Amino acid sequence: MALLNFKNQARLSRPTPQIAAFQGYSIEVMPRTAEKVENFRALLPEGTRVYIAHIDGTEIDDMVATAARLARDGFEVMPHFPARSIKDTATLSDWIMRYQGEAGVTSGLILAGGIPQAHGEFESAMQLLETGLFDKAGFKRLHVAGHPEGNRDIDPDGGDANVMEALRWKQAFAARTDATMALATQFCFEAKPVIAWVDALQAAGIDLPVHIGIAGPAKLQTLIKFAIACGVGPSLSVLQKRAKDVTKLLLPFEPDEIIADLAAHKAANPDFGIESVHFFPLGGIKTNAQWAIDHGGASTRPALEGV
Repeated sequence: MALLNFKNQARLSRPTPQIAAFQGYSIEVMPRTAEKVENFRALLPEGTRVYIAHIDGTEIDDMVATAARLARDGFEVMPHFPARSIKDTATLSDWIMRYQGEAGVTSGLILAGGIPQAHGEFESAMQLLETGLFDKAGFKRLHVAGHPEGNRDIDPDGGDANVMEALRWKQAFAARTDATMALATQFCFEAKPVIAWVDALQAAGIDLPVHIGIAGPAKLQTLIKFAIACGVGPSLSVLQKRAKDVTKLLLPFEPDEIIADLAAHKAANPDFGIESVHFFPLGGIKTNAQWAIDHGGASTRPALEGV
């Protein structure tokens, strides 16, 4: 009982997050985690954008089946297209046709992928975009990756020269395509480096809207494990500091503070480049979805008519 009261007091003392300050939220699933969800309609607002993460080795059949299920339930489906996992142009074309034919997909997250060695002819998101296949297929929305705290796979020296060059290319690509483009970022745990990064993008003339990656509620040990594996930068110190406080170690980490800080900055600076929140449900889809609903979250676009 004492622990329960402590949890309640902790919740009451936290700043109120303001998801409503942004244009709703999206969430990410994988085929194997989606299989465990009996009814997505009971968890997510109708029309929510749902990314489907394509982990290397996942069969395209499973990806397409998950996309079709979510589309039937009235969600906007955005599968990953990881360049290094795609063997060649014929494979990319096949994926696009299957997603469209079986699930009506017209959106995609185009990224290099998390594996170090390419399986075929593609190394980067830019190479996938240069094929012209997404434009030919009439994709209406294309997202690309953003890295608020850098990416040592791209810039081994810890700088941002290569990342910024790639973003300038993607900015130019956005200017010549009919698709709506945005940056979907790695998750972070602190607002300060995110704000500095978004401001630096805008100062460099890169005005692609940012969909900021946020880790959903999860055990502290789980978040630290994923953060290290995914190369999260300086904001990892937020978790490490919390881990030293035994009174907080038993409580799940929730993204109240970072969302509240970003919302406050957005309110004070309406032109600030963050457009939406993208959740990584590291503590479970149901837990994350309920947390978002409880904290004012809404779908990323109005409910679909006739669904």
